Amino acid sequence: MTPSSARPPTPVEIADRLGRRVVGQETAVRETAVALAKKLSGVSTGNILLIGSSGSGKTTLMRAVETLLEELPSHRSPVVRLHANVLGETAEAGHPGAAVLGALLARVLERNPGADAGTVLSLAARGLVFVDEVDKIRTRLGDEVHVRGIRAQEALLTLTEGERVAVEMPRELGGGRAELDTGGLLFVAAGAFEGLYDAVLDRVTIGADRGALQPVTVMEEGRARQELPFRLRDWLRNDDLYEYGMSPQFLSRFDSKVLLDELSEEALIEVLLRAPDSGYPQARRYFEAHDIELALSPAGAREVARAALLRPRMGARALREVFHLVVRDWEFDPTSVEGGVLVIDAEEVKAALARA
Repeated sequence: MTPSSARPPTPVEIADRLGRRVVGQETAVRETAVALAKKLSGVSTGNILLIGSSGSGKTTLMRAVETLLEELPSHRSPVVRLHANVLGETAEAGHPGAAVLGALLARVLERNPGADAGTVLSLAARGLVFVDEVDKIRTRLGDEVHVRGIRAQEALLTLTEGERVAVEMPRELGGGRAELDTGGLLFVAAGAFEGLYDAVLDRVTIGADRGALQPVTVMEEGRARQELPFRLRDWLRNDDLYEYGMSPQFLSRFDSKVLLDELSEEALIEVLLRAPDSGYPQARRYFEAHDIELALSPAGAREVARAALLRPRMGARALREVFHLVVRDWEFDPTSVEGGVLVIDAEEVKAALARA
């Protein structure tokens, strides 16, 4: 992506860049790319809620956006990433939103040392805020009211109303209080929403909408079997999120609710082979330090991906677990590798997993 300095990048350019790191999540990449392009163009855009199981790529997407903005020095929007529980903690202490605004000011100062207070406030007002594990601030935990979750949602509501909010200024800027215009902030909240999948599946199979989901016949190796073609994105309603513990007022602040797909076998293979933080590239670097070349055959990579798929709703995280089981004995004693080359094929993967 090489946009001219006279214009911000287009959604296509942004999506191309994000897609190099985020595998198998085209819808999430496109939604984020459009919102980011609008923001960088100075156009108001709606907030985004990402819903996806562990390992589906939510955090990877956030990191990819951070990297993208760091490589666009002409677009100085600060990016901060916070755990949702932090919002609840500061709200309970009587400072709703302080964690977000304080982090934005700190990030601006970090990237623009010596900037005056007006410049810092202006840049912070253009910030991008990632709120991780937003499902942890539900309003109820079982049958009990979750006070911290309620206050955290209320804190985010305050920040997403687009009003001027009082903020404590850093000591480097003289301290005291000032007002920050939150109308230009973009919030991307993400969570796994554990239990939501099962709750919606129960609704359409044995609950209020029983019979709405019909089984289909699938042929596999010459045999027919029945399968329920359930995808959460096809059946999720706002009522399900209300029931989960996200208030209607809170959800109304998110124009886009994007459900990330479960990663397919092919997507997992791609993540395994090319994602920078995947276990395979890291293992290659480790063995290189011992003058050993590590190679994973195509059939071996597929076997690792298939084993990862047997660990439901873990996505790419399961790859690291499975691949660790495959290479751990060689990693413990690299000198056991003969000839300076270690090739792991499908049979080696199966044997290692059988020993695990």
